[in-house]
Amino acid sequence: MLKFSGCILLLCCVFAPARANTDALTYEEQTLTLNGARRTARVPKGYRLELLSRLDAPRMLAFAANGDLFVGSQSGKVYRLPPPYTQPDVLVQLSQYPHSVALRQNEILIAQTDGLYRAPYQPGQAKLAADAVTLLAALPGGGGHNSRTVRVGPDGRIYVSLGIRGNCSDEYLGEKYALEDQRGGVLVLRETGGRASWETFASGLRNPVGFDWQPQTGVMFASNNGPDHQGFEQPPEYFSRLTPGSFHGMPWFQFDGKQLRRDECMARAPPRPINEATAPVATFPARNAPMGVAFVPAGAMDARLALDAIVALRGSWGTPLGGGASSRRPPKLVAVRFQNAQAMRVDDLITGFQLPDGQRWARPVGVAIGPDGALYFSSDSDTHGLFRLRRIR
Repeated sequence: MLKFSGCILLLCCVFAPARANTDALTYEEQTLTLNGARRTARVPKGYRLELLSRLDAPRMLAFAANGDLFVGSQSGKVYRLPPPYTQPDVLVQLSQYPHSVALRQNEILIAQTDGLYRAPYQPGQAKLAADAVTLLAALPGGGGHNSRTVRVGPDGRIYVSLGIRGNCSDEYLGEKYALEDQRGGVLVLRETGGRASWETFASGLRNPVGFDWQPQTGVMFASNNGPDHQGFEQPPEYFSRLTPGSFHGMPWFQFDGKQLRRDECMARAPPRPINEATAPVATFPARNAPMGVAFVPAGAMDARLALDAIVALRGSWGTPLGGGASSRRPPKLVAVRFQNAQAMRVDDLITGFQLPDGQRWARPVGVAIGPDGALYFSSDSDTHGLFRLRRIR
């Protein structure tokens, strides 16, 4: 049984840049050859973008303490890539959708649509038997936003995010909802006496695919996919500060860029009033499909990006009324710029993945900072594989 964890709600507001940031990025174009075609990306000056490995529908990324990289996928494969990350091994092939993995002690955690699974695992182990993967804690399954993201927090606890089925699905992480309808937010695992059960950490998020903890404060921030029923421009996609018990409003309330408003698509009364709903701390234009989130620790990438959050925007299928494929939001990677532990603005990091006709040669999904301080990200469209952005000067 999923249980609601009643906690004091900490409200947060939207932060707008009060002044120009002296750490503004500058860019240069770089050409890659992929599948025999030349593709041009815009990257920060002093960095190089490179394709390291081909993978089958890769999704979220996780580094182990020994430097090995693990990648979930829509193909049922869980990949292991030892440094230098150019030779992938299929650690295990599963029959479901292992969207993401995490590691703790001598155990691997695998988030699939219907539950969080685990298996004994030793550092450097190259293969894992499928029958060694057993259920740790069930999750509401079913279609519609069927990805599940697992991470181990700075407190050592296990967190999992999951979305509601559709735009206005009557689903909520609360005890008054049936087990299969307890969706839309982030759960934290309670492990006591050899038993595991879920508690609600944050609720009211339509599809929070990626989340990470700000290094200075240990506070969780998450991306969130907004609904499609309000057109091409509304509502904006969220980048939100999550605290124990925080409620983010969806699908009852939507943030329009200035304030939270009631969404009349949901007839059922909201589980909490609008004054308890937390607005995002930053936004991206609607129809961007934000995915993975990774904070840059001090010493990684370069000083301009230290303690900022990197977010993968996969780019959605939606177009303006009467628009064609070329008008779709282009996939990109962005940096949510932080100052004094507060989100200040959003800057582009890598752009150019969408061609003039609207075709995409890459669509970022998972992001992670490697032990070498470089940025790694997966793409699950056209170029299915693992990319790296590394500093060269």
